[in-house]
Amino acid sequence: MEDKGGASLPSPQQARAQASAITSGKSAPEVEASPTSQLRTLFDHPRLSPGQRRIAQYLIEHITEAAFLSITDLAERVGVSQPSVTRFAAAVGFSGYPALREKLQSIALGTLAKGPEAAEENGANELQSAVDAEIENLENLRRDFADPDQVIDVGRKLSQSTPLTILGLRISASLAEYFAYAARRIHPDVRLVTRGGSVAYDALLQSREAGGTWVLAFSMPRHAQETLTALRVARSAGLKVALVTDLALGPVADTADVVFATGTGSRLVFDSYAAPGVMASALLQAMTDADPERTQARLEDYEQISDQHQFFLRD
Repeated sequence: MEDKGGASLPSPQQARAQASAITSGKSAPEVEASPTSQLRTLFDHPRLSPGQRRIAQYLIEHITEAAFLSITDLAERVGVSQPSVTRFAAAVGFSGYPALREKLQSIALGTLAKGPEAAEENGANELQSAVDAEIENLENLRRDFADPDQVIDVGRKLSQSTPLTILGLRISASLAEYFAYAARRIHPDVRLVTRGGSVAYDALLQSREAGGTWVLAFSMPRHAQETLTALRVARSAGLKVALVTDLALGPVADTADVVFATGTGSRLVFDSYAAPGVMASALLQAMTDADPERTQARLEDYEQISDQHQFFLRD
């Protein structure tokens, strides 16, 4: 692109890369984490048993009600024994269930304080309710981004991994394809894996042999067994795993080195992924910020090629 004086103008992607660098949020006003994020942090213990993970997930999904249940009622709702609930409370750092419940109630009361906004949802139709749920997911993600240091750090590590492998199987393939397509504009060697089994194993092992250090994986519901197996192969090969998923708990999350848990829309027959999509874009932004000179050079080269071969229509 050129202006009327003949000077080169940046493409929209180049301009955004120059103007949208992520900065640390530590100097910004403190923003309270969402109830879901608070609970995920509270329960982020990799040694939780499968039964304990069920308790944690039930509490995350039903916090406003579950926080006021007796130990007997909670055990019955989840389908575990009362001693299992007691052991769960100890596993996440509390002296017993009463202490855990007190903490849960403080989180739940914060959620209930926002009740009037949620109450307006009553007059919404199914499609509007689905949009409302996604807005809530995005608001939760916005709170999580109050301190973007982890995103910045992982973006730098993904940028430095050459090759960089992006993995997404079954329903998660679309997110992986989007990320890989964009990442190839700013990274010299991006390898996309959307098939499981031995094909995924070969790609992961070859990536490690070629010098790769990180895999970025997407795992959306329903979580595929082959995703879990592929991530275990990646770890055994010596690759680090960053995971974008909807749950910070469970076997897939336990396999990852870093987990970015974002809500998915589940009000319609098929899930929607507004928040995971923004999460992917944030990681891409962090990669561009990690090596701005390489980013600028690659975007300039791509603009020249795209103009030469007329990839895009003139708007």
